Amino acid sequence: MSHIPVLEIGGTHVTAAVVDIDAGLPVPRTVVRQPVAADAAAGELLDTIARAADRTDACEGAHWGVAIPGPFDYAAGVGRFRGIGKFESLHGVDVRAELLARLPARPRGISFINDADAFAVGEYRAGAAAGHERVVCITLGTGVGSSFLAAGQPVGQGPGVPPEGRAHRLTVDGLPLEEVVSRRAIRRYYADLSGGGREGGAPDVHDIAALAREGDPYARRTIRHCFGALGRALAPWCERFEASLMVVGGSMTNSWDLVGPALRAGLQEAAPGVAPPLATALRPADAPLVGAAHWTLHRSAGAASLRT
Repeated sequence: MSHIPVLEIGGTHVTAAVVDIDAGLPVPRTVVRQPVAADAAAGELLDTIARAADRTDACEGAHWGVAIPGPFDYAAGVGRFRGIGKFESLHGVDVRAELLARLPARPRGISFINDADAFAVGEYRAGAAAGHERVVCITLGTGVGSSFLAAGQPVGQGPGVPPEGRAHRLTVDGLPLEEVVSRRAIRRYYADLSGGGREGGAPDVHDIAALAREGDPYARRTIRHCFGALGRALAPWCERFEASLMVVGGSMTNSWDLVGPALRAGLQEAAPGVAPPLATALRPADAPLVGAAHWTLHRSAGAASLRT
């Protein structure tokens, strides 16, 4: 089974593709990306996802891989979205059963994986994390996604990782991490510094980065504070996990010239001399698709599973 159909479901989009496992790439002309309304009713959401899948060239009776954010019961295939502002209509829904009824070519099964884990596995298989025995992968978008990989498999428990292996469960400066570094928190911090009112009226993160490049002192302080705090929160866990590399992906890496130095400074402040080097993702768009395909290959073959 060298060609595996996959879906990556995000808060604003769904991507469908067929991944060539041997090449480590989506098959040309099978990648379909379309917007999804995270606040839509369950039926509308599931129909949108299925329409993207319809445009791929999936084989009859294929086993699909699906990367989807949490909270989600990955083993059961049931949504657990409550009070997080997206996919609320899928809370308690048997997403596996609903998709099996909608996906093309009569699929024989679906395996689910957390989207941050899929990104990490994809970067391990075909990107920046390749060749690293122990690596921490972070995604910076609306919030902070994370995966702690050992030999290419996400680790979700044990003394070397945060609760459930998720960085967003950490605290920094007495606050939940995403109250300090997330799209919402960064905008709020800048608004407070600059006197610009509530975060809803503040520039977006990429605009704050542009202002920092132009010399805006409030923007520069915002970047240093928020991403420095992220580094300080992650540093002890990188040390405990004995990570040889941290791979960073997500939309905020478009401002890596600012984000990278601030994150590195926070890591080195909290773990001088032992903080891992940083690298940006080599396959930011493909990695979740490739990771979901490899996960599915292991699951459908009955091999040792990745974390569900």
